[in-house]
Parts: sequence; structure tokens; C-alpha cells
Amino acid sequence: MKISRFKKAHKTLSFFATNFEYREPYQILIDATFCQLALQNKVIIEEQIKKYFQSTIKLITTQCVILEAESLGSPLAGATMIVKQFHVHKCGHEGAPVPASQCIKSMTKGGRYIVASQDRSLQTSLRKVPGRILLYLHKATPVLEEPSEASKKYVSKKYQKSLTSGLENHVENLKQIQILQNEKMDNRIKQRRGPKNPNPLSCKKSTKQKGKTQNKIISKENKLRGSSKVQMKKKRKRIKTTNRINST
Repeated sequence: MKISRFKKAHKTLSFFATNFEYREPYQILIDATFCQLALQNKVIIEEQIKKYFQSTIKLITTQCVILEAESLGSPLAGATMIVKQFHVHKCGHEGAPVPASQCIKSMTKGGRYIVASQDRSLQTSLRKVPGRILLYLHKATPVLEEPSEASKKYVSKKYQKSLTSGLENHVENLKQIQILQNEKMDNRIKQRRGPKNPNPLSCKKSTKQKGKTQNKIISKENKLRGSSKVQMKKKRKRIKTTNRINST
């Protein structure tokens, strides 16, 4: 049973830490009603809450809580002595104290406090506000209440907004990418329509063509050489014939 209680408490703290920025050391705001029931059940508050949370905690109260407990007299004398042991936080009502429940409500607006109270009306009021954590005693056992419906609804709306905004951003990014792609295509089409320079590789003659041209040049040179030899031979023959005629 203890392990399951610790798991539930850890799950609840994780929920509020993730969605409402609660951090260690957890500040537990205690009123006189919580101290009164702890006294009746012989609960050492700091020791029991540390074991239950298994994390660093800080027990605090306010001047309004102490003054209200003192004003109720002897029925809450023991609870008043216990609540005075905790660290007193400034609540802004110094010099003009207000009822303890009103003071605690105002404190939870500006800070991340876990409210430890047995006041049913105060608990009902805080459950209606998202992000409020309640701690109470079930006989001698501290119990961290699960997230209220108001807190769950707030978180679900928050996630829905983040999902819709994420989808909208994704769609907008896709649109921007499509626009850039269209611009690139337009630029490519414009470049294709303009005059193109000849490909330098296509202008180069292939090695086969070079070989053919070289062979043609060589064959032409050979023909010229052959024709020149024939002419020389013909000339020589003509000269010899003239010489023979003269000798005769």
C-alpha cells in the first residue's frame, strides 16, 4: 500500500511540475486545521510529509493563519503552537490581517504552493482553479490529492492549442517551400528560353575524326609527292631524247 501511495504522489507531482512549473523544494502552505488534526492523530508533520514526498520540502505559513488560530483561543492552542514553528512568509496583509482561507487563496495566485488544509470550503474553492495542489490528512496519513478537473481541462486545452499551432506552422512552412520551388522552376524556364552558348565539349573533334583528317592529309601529301616524281621522270626523259637527236 505504501508503494502505491508513493507512486500516486510522484505521478501527481510530475503532472504539476510539467504543466504548472512546480519545482523542488516544494513549498507546503499549512493552516491551523491541518495542524489540529495532526495533533489529534499524533502525527509529526515534517517527518511524515518528508517520507511521503521523498523529496525536499519547505513548510511555511502566514501571519494571518497564526493570528486566526490565536483568536480562536484554547480549542486551537496546541495547533497554534505547532503552526508557529513553521517559516512565516510575507502575505501582504501585514497590519490588516484577513481570514486564513482568504490569505491562502491570495498566496496561491502569485506562487507555487501546496496547500495543506482540512478546511472543506477552502479545498472546494481551490479545486476550481487550475494548477492548485491540495494536501490533507486521512486519519494519520498524508494524502496528496490528484489533479482537479479544472487542472486537467486546462492542460488538455493547452495541448490542443499547441497541436493546432504546430499544424498551422507546418502548413505554413510547406507553403513557403512550395513557393520557393515554384520560383526556382520559373528561373530555370527563363534561363532555358534565352540563347545558349555552344557546348565546348561538342565543339571538340573526336579522336576518330582527327585520325581521319590526318590520314587524308598524309594521303594527299603522298599523292603530291608521287605526282612530282612522275613529272621529274618525264622531264628527264625529254632531256635525254633531245641529247640523242643532237648527237646524231
